[in-house]
Amino acid sequence: VQLVESGGGLVQPGGSLRLSCAASGTIFSIYETGWYRQAPGKEREFVTRISGSGGITDYADSVKGRFTISRDSAKNTLYLQMDSLKPEDTAIYYCNTYPPGTRWGQGTQVTVSS
Repeated sequence: VQLVESGGGLVQPGGSLRLSCAASGTIFSIYETGWYRQAPGKEREFVTRISGSGGITDYADSVKGRFTISRDSAKNTLYLQMDSLKPEDTAIYYCNTYPPGTRWGQGTQVTVSS
C-alpha cells in the first residue's frame, strides 16, 4: 500500500492546516495508523495515532489539545487537523502505520512562521 501525504504549506503562528494521507488500498480500518514529523536537524518523532476501529486516539504531549487525527475509511484517507500552530511545529509530516513500517512517503512540509 502506498501512502501519499499532502496539505502542507506556510502558515502564520496561531493558524491552521489540515493534512491528508491518501492510501492506495484499504489500510486505515485494518491497522493502527498515525502521523509523524521530522524537524530540521532532529529525529523523526511520533505525533498522533488512531486505532483500526477509529475509536482510540493518542497524541504527543506537544500537540495535545491542538491537533486532531481522523480518517475516512471509505476514501482511504487519514487526516490531521492542526490548529493553534506554533513555530516549533515546523517539520515534514508523514503518515505510516503504528508502529511505523520501514517505508516512508515523501511527506508534506509544514512551515509555521510570521
